[in-house]
Amino acid sequence: MKFLVTGGCGYKGHVLVPKLLNRGYEVVVLDTVWFGNFLPPHPGLKVVQGDVRDIDAINLDGIDGIIHLSSIANDPCGDLNPQLTWEVSALATMQLADKARRHGIKRFIYASSGSVYGVKEEPQVTEDLELKPISEYNKTKMVSERVLLSYSDDMSVQIVRPATVCGYSPRMRLDVSVNMLTMQALTNGRITVFGGKQTRPNIHIDDITDVYLHLIDHPEVTGIYNAGFENISILDIANLVAKHIPADIVVSESNDPRSYRVNSDRLLATGFKPRKRVEDAVTEIIQKFKAGELKDEPHFHNLKWMQKTVLPQ
Repeated sequence: MKFLVTGGCGYKGHVLVPKLLNRGYEVVVLDTVWFGNFLPPHPGLKVVQGDVRDIDAINLDGIDGIIHLSSIANDPCGDLNPQLTWEVSALATMQLADKARRHGIKRFIYASSGSVYGVKEEPQVTEDLELKPISEYNKTKMVSERVLLSYSDDMSVQIVRPATVCGYSPRMRLDVSVNMLTMQALTNGRITVFGGKQTRPNIHIDDITDVYLHLIDHPEVTGIYNAGFENISILDIANLVAKHIPADIVVSESNDPRSYRVNSDRLLATGFKPRKRVEDAVTEIIQKFKAGELKDEPHFHNLKWMQKTVLPQ
């Protein structure tokens, strides 16, 4: 099989693409490469530096399936330039789905987000709850989901709503909770926690990328699936990090009250089994840092890097 992976040079893409290649698939990566490209050369890999908004330039000849990862990732980045966010994360999705249908492509896997639910009081957030997105990022994900579901009669549409992803990737992100707190401990010996009691769902980067492989193996598993297997408070994450790296934990007040627990029973019922936990992400990041394979690089912070290089003031 041959897959187009949009956003394949991103945080998840750098872990997913090698897994696809190891399976013997051909992979075409489409990415703006705003944050760099660290994918090693491979005879089955073609990296195209391009913009998903330029739909006429996207070549779908010979493509069997699309894994659509590209978007303006996370709330702060999405709010930087709402027009750009809607163009990249919603309009481009609609155009790509339409072009895929016209080319007869039967597989479309979409990376949505667990943040589409907004603030929830329910103890377990399931796929059946009403969506109340509160940011441009959340709203574009919700709209893209609904657009894609309208193509369900023409192709296998598989939508994943991941929890916050954690763990090491060659294109690291140090602006997500587990990774950020671990790096703070490693570089400063001090962890700053805002609030701390908020519970958030997490998923290891190996598990979320394995979810996409699982969906490839099961085209009959269509529709929408939560993917988050460890609901843990921010303070508990800090304590977990401090267990492995001695660090002072400083708790400050927070104006972010979001606290919720994602339920992923629907995905588990399809036969998927997660293999790793948040603690694995922490220890793996520590190992990479101590081995000199991971540093606190500017392009590992999406918001600051976009402000500096993509959308300079």
